[in-house]
Amino acid sequence: MTTSKISWTKTDEAPLLATYSLLPVIRAYTAGTGIEIELRDISLAGRIIANFPDNLSDDQKIRDHLSELGELTMIPEANIIKLPNISASIPQLQATVAELQAKGYDIPDFPEEPRTEAEKELRERFSVCLGSAVNPVLREGNADRRPAAAVKRFAQMHPHTMMRPWPESGSKARVAHMSGGDFYGSENSTTLEAATEVKIEFVGTDGTVIKLKDGLALQAGEIIDTAVMHVAALREFYAAQIEAARADGTLLSLHLKATMMKVSDPIMFGHCVSVFFAEALDKHAEVLAEIGANVNNGLADVLEKLDRLPAHKKAEIEADIAAVYDSRPDLAMVDSRRGITNLHRPNDIIVDASMPNVIRDGGKMWNANDELQDCVAMVPDRCYATIYAEILEDAKRNGQFDPATMGDVSNVGLMAQKAEEYGSHDKTFEAPADGVIRVVDAAGVTLLEQKVEVGDIFRMCQAKDAPIRNWVKLAVTRARATGSPTIFWLDERRGHDAEIIKKVKAYLPEHDTSGLDIRIMKPVDAMKFSLERIRRGDDTISVTGNVLRDYLTDLFPILELGTSARMLSIVPLMNGGGLFETGAGGSAPKHVQQFLKEGHLRWDSLGEYCALVPSLELIAETAGNQKAAVLAKTLDEAVSMYLENGRLPSRKVHEIDNRGSTFYLALYWAQALAAQIDDAALRERLAPVARQLADAEITIANELLAAQGQPVDIGGYYLPDDAMTETAMRPSATFNAIIDDMGSAE
Repeated sequence: MTTSKISWTKTDEAPLLATYSLLPVIRAYTAGTGIEIELRDISLAGRIIANFPDNLSDDQKIRDHLSELGELTMIPEANIIKLPNISASIPQLQATVAELQAKGYDIPDFPEEPRTEAEKELRERFSVCLGSAVNPVLREGNADRRPAAAVKRFAQMHPHTMMRPWPESGSKARVAHMSGGDFYGSENSTTLEAATEVKIEFVGTDGTVIKLKDGLALQAGEIIDTAVMHVAALREFYAAQIEAARADGTLLSLHLKATMMKVSDPIMFGHCVSVFFAEALDKHAEVLAEIGANVNNGLADVLEKLDRLPAHKKAEIEADIAAVYDSRPDLAMVDSRRGITNLHRPNDIIVDASMPNVIRDGGKMWNANDELQDCVAMVPDRCYATIYAEILEDAKRNGQFDPATMGDVSNVGLMAQKAEEYGSHDKTFEAPADGVIRVVDAAGVTLLEQKVEVGDIFRMCQAKDAPIRNWVKLAVTRARATGSPTIFWLDERRGHDAEIIKKVKAYLPEHDTSGLDIRIMKPVDAMKFSLERIRRGDDTISVTGNVLRDYLTDLFPILELGTSARMLSIVPLMNGGGLFETGAGGSAPKHVQQFLKEGHLRWDSLGEYCALVPSLELIAETAGNQKAAVLAKTLDEAVSMYLENGRLPSRKVHEIDNRGSTFYLALYWAQALAAQIDDAALRERLAPVARQLADAEITIANELLAAQGQPVDIGGYYLPDDAMTETAMRPSATFNAIIDDMGSAE
């Protein structure tokens, strides 16, 4: 029998913990079927270890699994199940390095403010571990993301209860964005007629030329664009919104994506911190600079660095910072019990996770008294802020959305080959002085340029032609399969979108679109159109670029399903094969905190369960493996039973958690395999397992519940100890014996 391989990714936080419980079940059920499950480490700790092997012992070293998986995506045999991973901010990177060092790994410190050439080289070496380091490597295809049919049916039959009503008396909530000086207002774009190599350089007003990047190879037909965030306008915007929120008595909140936009958004975050706390930070600027306090890493970094000062000076600065709150609006809280505000850490305010919660909570966020209060949500750049403004205003007018009746908005996302903003990290720079930043081709011709002032944020983005052509094809395919209106969310007033629109109009005629409703609409108009359909219970397909793909596939699922982790995300790779993503991990840190504190993991592995179905179907299709087809069909039935019987993890300790959910998934899968008639060998092998699991259900459930209620030690956060974590995640001796016996019997 030919063996087909599924690459299961070892990632971080809650999805990592859940893997210790789920993977033994998958390996046991697929044993002897011609399917091999391999584990590839793309965790943040794993990425750091792989990139810094210089001073490590042989038993500490690991291969660069991320690069290996990137190579795998280029061949038809690729079959990758990708779990959510940390898109690391600098504080997370530093915390991981510290944990590794404490465990005996000779990893260098991250040079936060490099001064020497060696430090600059070291920082560049670390850059492959920061931000969205994983996704651009693995996404060699465009995304088809939608709720699985069984998940959507369950959500409508059993709507989640997290939706809070919008006040009939009115709400002061609003989305605030800039009206000029942002990326949207400055963007220009062009499509290359021929392949070339370009460089990015800064030219000062005095004629000084500084090379920012060179040797950037571009393809014929590739779209490039440049844009600038003018920090003077950004700071004026922040100051105006601070005053407006204070006058209105609303909470002030900031919504960026400093994890993915690992250069631009931390800087934008830092400007907000420095404007809000200007009185204290300006007063002590010299001292704060001496101790390396960095506002781009949030207020928390400033407060932590104060430990480097004498006690009296630390107390003085802390008092001055505390006094600022008296003259400012109240800040939205990330954790009111611990005093963690919206401005403490840049990685705590991921816009695609935070803004849906504002809508879900009736235009409110949590205040310092642990109560919900109307908020001003600052989303500075207009590229996508307007879609959030539109849905918020819609909810003000029409009330809260009803998960029991609302339609869904699935997504076809352009993300292959590092398309658009998420691929721009190595082409994003702070202007060193006043002047221009320009993109110059191999012939010395300036293709694009932007006028900048010192500190302005310049970025260049790319989108290759082949992924765009494939994206249009996938959109038509989904439109034909569903019959739903299919909307390209593109704004002809944006330089980048204007170039994309030209290609969409050129490539749509290559396909049979007869009888299909395919349109191009500005994002705010597309949002209006989709919301009208949602409230009627009708489905719509959004066709978007990479960033908007990320935002929409959190926004709508959080409202209709309660979480985006339950979405089915299929990425047909452009060279064949498939990448199957399992959902979003924005809530994963809180899940780990609860698990470590009280032994209850509320992470729902439904995304992993659902992703495994098309992964198995791909093996059935490409290898002709009928056992894989049976495993896929019965797993889909098991997922339906899992949902219908309400075996999802509870949020409360001493109730079912992730480990109990995985047990019931295993039970229902075994029962479905025992009942099927397509493969006698699988039926005969799994029928006894189904009986054993059913007979031991009460015992296993009690053993799993007994493991809760006390703190758990897994030997680390970013690099937990394997043995300790396996013990914690597999606490039922009865369940373990049944599953492990399946493997030993092969």
